[in-house]
Amino acid sequence: MKIDLTDTTASKINKALVRGRRAVGTPAVGMVLTLVIVTDEENAYDALKAANDASREHPSRTLVVIKRVSRSARNRTTSRLDAEVRVGVEAGTGETVVLRLYGEVVDHAQSVVLPLLLPDAPVVVWWPVNAPLDPANDPLGALAQRRVTDTYAAEEPVRELNALAQAYTPGDTDLSWTRITPWRSMLAAALDQVTCEVDAVEVEGEEFNPSCELLAMWLADRLDVPVKRTLSAGPGLTAVRMGTSCGAIALDRADGALATLSIEGQPDRAVALKRRETAELIAEELRRLDPDDTYASALRYGVDRLTAAAAESPVEESADDDAVPAEAPEQDAAAPAKKATKKAAAKKATK
Repeated sequence: MKIDLTDTTASKINKALVRGRRAVGTPAVGMVLTLVIVTDEENAYDALKAANDASREHPSRTLVVIKRVSRSARNRTTSRLDAEVRVGVEAGTGETVVLRLYGEVVDHAQSVVLPLLLPDAPVVVWWPVNAPLDPANDPLGALAQRRVTDTYAAEEPVRELNALAQAYTPGDTDLSWTRITPWRSMLAAALDQVTCEVDAVEVEGEEFNPSCELLAMWLADRLDVPVKRTLSAGPGLTAVRMGTSCGAIALDRADGALATLSIEGQPDRAVALKRRETAELIAEELRRLDPDDTYASALRYGVDRLTAAAAESPVEESADDDAVPAEAPEQDAAAPAKKATKKAAAKKATK
C-alpha cells in the first residue's frame, strides 16, 4: 500500500503509517530499528531496494531523506515536506517513508526525522553517497547509534579515509570495510594453519578502491610487516600475497567470484569469495550495533603513515618504482620493523 502526502507534517505522516498498517491487516509494530537513508534523487531507488532486501533479516522502519535543490531564491525560502508512505509488500517486511525536503527545511532534516523514529529502538543512519566527513557531528548522524558511510562512492577515497580517521567516533563504519570481511576471515584462517614468520605482504586491487587501502592498513596494523599496494584491472580486490619463512601464502581472485588459496606445502584450494551486493553489506552492518574497534584501529593506522613508513623502509624498491605520493593508490607501505610469529599474527588478526 502506498500513501502520497503533499506539503505535509510529521504528525500527518505518523497517522498515515497507522492507517496503512490497519489497512493491510498488521496493526502491531514488529520492527527492531530505524534505518535513516540520506541520499539524493538519483541514488534513492538503489538505496531503498537494498534496504528493503536487508529488511527481510532486520525488519525496520526505513526513512529515506531526499534533500531537493531549490532553483530560485524564492523557493529556497519556502519550506515544504512531501512524503510517500509505504506499507505491506511495498516496504519489504517493515515500513518505508520517503521524505522529500524543499527550501529551508533542508537544513533542519533532523527536526523532520526525530518524530518518526521508532520509540526505544536503535537508529542507524546510512549515507550511500555524499557522506559528511564527520558523521557523528552531522545533525542526522547525532541521532544514531551507528553511522554508515561508503567511501567507494567518493571522488577521492583516500582523502575521505583520512578525514574519517581524524573524525572517528565509536559507532562509525564504512561499507568499504564491510566488503573485505570475507577476505579478513580467509586470511586469518590461513595464518592459523601455519607457524611461520611473516616477512612481507602485497595487496593487489583496482585503482581508487578504498577496500584495498583498508585491507592494507589492517594487515600492516595487525602484523607489523611491510605492506605493498599494487594495481590490477580488478574487479575490486584481486590478490593478497604473504611472504613467510616457510614459503608463500596467496589468496588470488581474478574474476570477482572464485578465489584460490595457496599455502606452501599444501594443495591449492578453491574458495567462494564473490563480490557482495549492497543489501548483503547493509544486512551485515545491522547485525551489530556496537563500536567496531578493529575498524577503528585499521582506519587510524592511516594511508599517510603507510607511505611515510615506506619512504623510511630499508626494503629495496622494485624496478617498477611502485612508491608514489600518499593519495595515489599504488604505493609501498611498511610497518615498524618488529615482526610477529605466524601463530601470534593469526591470533592478533582474528581479534
